[in-house]
Amino acid sequence: MNEVPPASAFLHFHYPHPTDFALNHNSLEFRQNIGYFSALFLLGLMVASLGPTLGVLAAQTGSPLKGISFLFIARSTGFMLGSIFVGSIYDRLKGHRLLVIGLLILSGMIVLTPVITALWLLTLIFLLQGMAGSIVNVGGNTLVLWSNREKVGPRISGLHFIWGVGASLSPVLMARTMVATGGIRAGYALLALLTLPICIWILRLPSPEHPQVEHRQVDGEAPRALVILIGCFILFYSGGEASIGNWIFTYATTTRVMESQEAALLNSTYWGTLTVGRLAFIPIASRLRPRFILMTALGGSLLSALTLIFGSGTRPLLWIGVAGIGLSFAPIFPTILAFAERRITLSGKLTGRFFACSSGGAMIMPWLIGQFFESRGPWVMLWTVLTGLVLAVVIFSFMMSFPLRRAGQSPETVDGKAD
Repeated sequence: MNEVPPASAFLHFHYPHPTDFALNHNSLEFRQNIGYFSALFLLGLMVASLGPTLGVLAAQTGSPLKGISFLFIARSTGFMLGSIFVGSIYDRLKGHRLLVIGLLILSGMIVLTPVITALWLLTLIFLLQGMAGSIVNVGGNTLVLWSNREKVGPRISGLHFIWGVGASLSPVLMARTMVATGGIRAGYALLALLTLPICIWILRLPSPEHPQVEHRQVDGEAPRALVILIGCFILFYSGGEASIGNWIFTYATTTRVMESQEAALLNSTYWGTLTVGRLAFIPIASRLRPRFILMTALGGSLLSALTLIFGSGTRPLLWIGVAGIGLSFAPIFPTILAFAERRITLSGKLTGRFFACSSGGAMIMPWLIGQFFESRGPWVMLWTVLTGLVLAVVIFSFMMSFPLRRAGQSPETVDGKAD
């Protein structure tokens, strides 16, 4: 019978030397990270720019809001399709060149957005935006994994935090440029111009080596069952994250717990706690094991979801539940990548497929809620999120049975430490 490990087994008993926290500003790793973080910051700016300009784009194409909302579906579809295929390309080509190509294509699509007057053509532009965005998203995450092999957790958490900062600043940036210029062209042009210095910076640096160039997986291929489990976990988690973000405003106003202004603030609080939580977990990720962080985050997510369900008619509990689930969700996605990296070699192909699962969950679960929101009642949103979380917990319990697998090392240890 397997013994239950003590609680201390989840912790690092490595007392860091002060130099562990010192940043060598001249190191290649540091300069590479600047490029990746800048690319994901810009991606956050571009992705979130659609919301404030949606009404203008509807008028520009002569479309109702119902019709222009297909731009969200087109871009999400592009993200999902691109993520499926682009990862394997990173395995074959120099990563920095491909990342720059994605940034330039994305920049071109952004420039075209405010000048296209046909809805079908604008929909195609957003499909291409999504595909180019997947090159940047998958590439940024993959290259961070490859270039920061000893400190993956904190770096991935920081990468997702900086994406959130860009997404949070974008509506303010676009709104101010619209007020200052009376249109949306200046805002989109500014986003495109920001691409150039980032591309120049990245092109001046060598691409990190694919880990399989230096090492080989201990057992050859990554365990198929583990890959499937991680993909399903990401799908359910991402679906829950997107469902709360997209439906909590409508839920709060439909149930008449809040007026529209307070519900908008509630919605912003969710995204704010999600972003701030990722920042807060950066130092924690270097101290605690990924599985311990995931266990804690999933427990907090379940507790917050239950608070929302059983306190749905109470304003204070709604605030507590939303803030709690935002903070609990914060470390899950970056930590599941760190968890996976400790067990399998994360090639670009695998990373891309995981992001495709994320895009699929973010599309399917909110859509599913929309099909039953009116007929079954607004509570279907909360029960759908809770169901997804329960399934994620069940999947995670199976994932923990897989041993650590690092190239050239035994499954039981990584850097001499048990997981």
